[in-house]
Amino acid sequence: MKSFIKLTDFKKSELFEIFKIADSIEQYEGFLKGKTIVMFFPSSSIRTRVSFEKGIFLLGGQSILFDPATLDKKEDIRDVCGYLQNWADAVIVRYPDITMLDKMAAAMTIPVINALTNDNHPCEMMSDLYALSKVRADYLKDEYLFVGADGNIGRAWKEASEALGFSLTQSSPAKYQISGVACNDNLKNALEGKDIICTDSIPSNMIGEFKDYQISKDLMGVANKGAILNPCPPFNRGEEVTEDVIDSDYFVGYGFKQSLLKVQQAILIYCLSD
Repeated sequence: MKSFIKLTDFKKSELFEIFKIADSIEQYEGFLKGKTIVMFFPSSSIRTRVSFEKGIFLLGGQSILFDPATLDKKEDIRDVCGYLQNWADAVIVRYPDITMLDKMAAAMTIPVINALTNDNHPCEMMSDLYALSKVRADYLKDEYLFVGADGNIGRAWKEASEALGFSLTQSSPAKYQISGVACNDNLKNALEGKDIICTDSIPSNMIGEFKDYQISKDLMGVANKGAILNPCPPFNRGEEVTEDVIDSDYFVGYGFKQSLLKVQQAILIYCLSD
């Protein structure tokens, strides 16, 4: 059994094994029968929680939900985990501080799965890359551009690029550069030669500074032929993306996120397998 906290904790071949499980997910019917998965999700979570909860149900398991604030108590997290692992077979956690997940993983013999922190979002990255692998023949040879500020989604793309070895560039004002990622503060120039364009929502206090970093249908024409726009939800029309680009063929669509269900099932299966 193993936890899933950072993509860089795994070899490329191990991450590809998760993709193989997702490809044959029908073979794992009943895999979680008799197992209980404890989930810590805030009420604002929609896509990740729904897909995990449904995925557990389809595999025959039981999910029990808590608010992440439940972890913020005087009781030492080691003691919370000491009791929790008596009944839980795995724990899925969405919590701001990634060190909380590290502490939980160190205190338990059951897997801890990262459903988003302020540093990364590994399940989302795995789902996006799996979906890309189905529509792009050389998705790891494609040129990726992240448009947005340093934050958990940008860092998650950096983590994914390091784990799987693809090329990643950022476009944003220089003050919001992700450490260790090449940044071009001219969006039009940054789009040249790119295949996969990813965005993140803009914090309200940064909207003015990012007015020149909005992806439009016209701007997507600067990227390589066949380029894909993959905005991280929740995206906001009229802020990081225009209305017309979301309604265009560049946008990979809501169906792209269908992969969340079976990829997250595959992550659970991988982590719970000997």
